[in-house]
Amino acid sequence: MRAASLIVAGLLSARAALAASGVADATVTITPLGSPDGEFCVLDRALVFEDPDGTRILYDPGRTVRGPDDSRLGKVDAVLLSHVHFDHLGDRIQPAANAGTCDRPEFPVSVTPNSNLVNIAVGKEAKLIVGGEMSTLFSRKVAVAGGDPAQLRLLRFGAMTKVGGVAVASVPAVHSNGLAPAFLEKEHAEVLSANGLTAYVGPPGGYVLRFSNGLTAYLSGDTGITAEQDLVVRQHYGANLAVLNIGGTFTTGPLEAAYVINELVKPASVIPSHANERATQLGQLRPGTRTQTFVEAVKVPAHLPLSGRAMKFDGKGTCVSGCERGRDRAGGPDRPPAPRARSDRSRRPGLPAPDGSVRAGPGAPGQPRPAC
Repeated sequence: MRAASLIVAGLLSARAALAASGVADATVTITPLGSPDGEFCVLDRALVFEDPDGTRILYDPGRTVRGPDDSRLGKVDAVLLSHVHFDHLGDRIQPAANAGTCDRPEFPVSVTPNSNLVNIAVGKEAKLIVGGEMSTLFSRKVAVAGGDPAQLRLLRFGAMTKVGGVAVASVPAVHSNGLAPAFLEKEHAEVLSANGLTAYVGPPGGYVLRFSNGLTAYLSGDTGITAEQDLVVRQHYGANLAVLNIGGTFTTGPLEAAYVINELVKPASVIPSHANERATQLGQLRPGTRTQTFVEAVKVPAHLPLSGRAMKFDGKGTCVSGCERGRDRAGGPDRPPAPRARSDRSRRPGLPAPDGSVRAGPGAPGQPRPAC
């Protein structure tokens, strides 16, 4: 009896210490960096994640981040790249904020044969995390841009790394990963262009991020439906927030993406991405869009990634401030999150818990072109 009392007292003391540290109640801030401000537009991909400990991670900067001097970036500790297509790697950028319109943003400034990704990583002296066969390519590009090749961190499927208080794991994506000739030096670019080819740099990927408050976010990259979204993303890592592509043609469309959310990943909430359309007007969801179709098909809250609008998430995957609920903004019926039939996360192997422990597991130039 005395032993049981001591255990209970110990648990209560640990909980009080965690609350006093602020970790239990802390939030992760997610800020979309698209164009123009306050909208969800055709080539918006980039997101900045800020952990409660101040660690900042940039995901797929693409074209809409205006290089390393973009005032929205602030400190960047690491940059994640899912794959090398132009809308994620960045072949062009804007000279100033809000150039063009939501459906036709303007990107007249070329940054090839380097890339926006590399320029940002070098300018911010940030770690650059990539998978596949991309590390040797970007080691050289970082060096050419004046950076240190040691900034590169290779992370292939099943592997995990830490950036500050954030654990980063690599997960599969079903897509392609050909590097366009524009990112290569002249002689190689000419040969590939003449033959209609790209340079293959290994498989594409996605990521799962586990933050110090317990939030576990799945970043899909570009992907179709894959069994790993259930077996790995949900069952192994227990993602409670998803950032998922919904655009169709090159990736899952809105209904396929809704199936991924409802039946495979089953997060507490979702942020749609890669819609390849003018999804909003004056910050409100436009009727008849793919984004509206997706929002109405999912059973959990869908939060619109409006450029520059910071969203804050607790450790359970619930948005606690700054979020625009897609169904609310479209004027449709709002629905509460569906119950999540899943086991206790504390018993699931995978990414480190907030206390750092890991449970072992079982054995036209300047204009948008079609995105990929």
